[in-house]
Amino acid sequence: MVEITTKYKIGTRRFGIINWIGAWTLYKKEVLRFLAVWIQTIFSPIITSLLFLLVLSVAIGNERGEVLGVPFVVFLAPGLIAMQVIQQAFSHSASSFMIKKIDGSIVDVLYAPLSAGEVTVAIILSAITRSTMIAMISIVTFYFIIDLKITDLFTLLVFTFLSSLILGAMGMIAGLWAEKFDHMATVTNFIIVPLSFLSGTFYTIEKLPVMLQSISRINPFFYMIDGFRYSIIGEADSSIFFGTVYLSVLSVILLLISYKLFKNGYKIKS
Repeated sequence: MVEITTKYKIGTRRFGIINWIGAWTLYKKEVLRFLAVWIQTIFSPIITSLLFLLVLSVAIGNERGEVLGVPFVVFLAPGLIAMQVIQQAFSHSASSFMIKKIDGSIVDVLYAPLSAGEVTVAIILSAITRSTMIAMISIVTFYFIIDLKITDLFTLLVFTFLSSLILGAMGMIAGLWAEKFDHMATVTNFIIVPLSFLSGTFYTIEKLPVMLQSISRINPFFYMIDGFRYSIIGEADSSIFFGTVYLSVLSVILLLISYKLFKNGYKIKS
């Protein structure tokens, strides 16, 4: 009788510490997912920013004069771009999990030879990629409309990365928690949108009462937009160093939370 031998043990990883091919494949799949509908995922946010810029500049641009030493329209543009970076990073990772949960394809991720860390990093990196593309294309587009130029490229890259990472992790957490699109709409309409609108996108917090200034300085979205704006106009409402540290710490915390929730199968495993 021929003795059958097994070369591999069930449940034993054969990819080393990190499954690079698997993680890259998931990342590529997520990137292709939003590129397949680029009009909705890339073009639409840019158009939204341009419409905001047009309406606000026509309505109050000339009357506001200069803000932080630059024309109001130049002050406004970086905030609008950063707001889309924030919202689209959240939308990407949140919709990724919501769609997978609703159509049942979440099992393809759960059964794949990927660790929780590899899935978390791949999903969030794809959200960062989408937001970075939106930021770069928006800056180029705005350059041909107003006097917009990058004064600090390193700061621009750092704050784009941190903002996208934080919102990508938040989107992943919300996607795991939400059981239907109504739940996701609740998070977007009552948390993401209000925080982004009340973060100094359209104004400088120096004009606010002291109490509201203190509240604004707790809002992480304020530091995201302020840092992004600083990289464009060279002026900021707050300490760029403090904002970098604050967002870095928050990004690590949210990344760990999203990783832990997915690893424990929060609302995706019975």
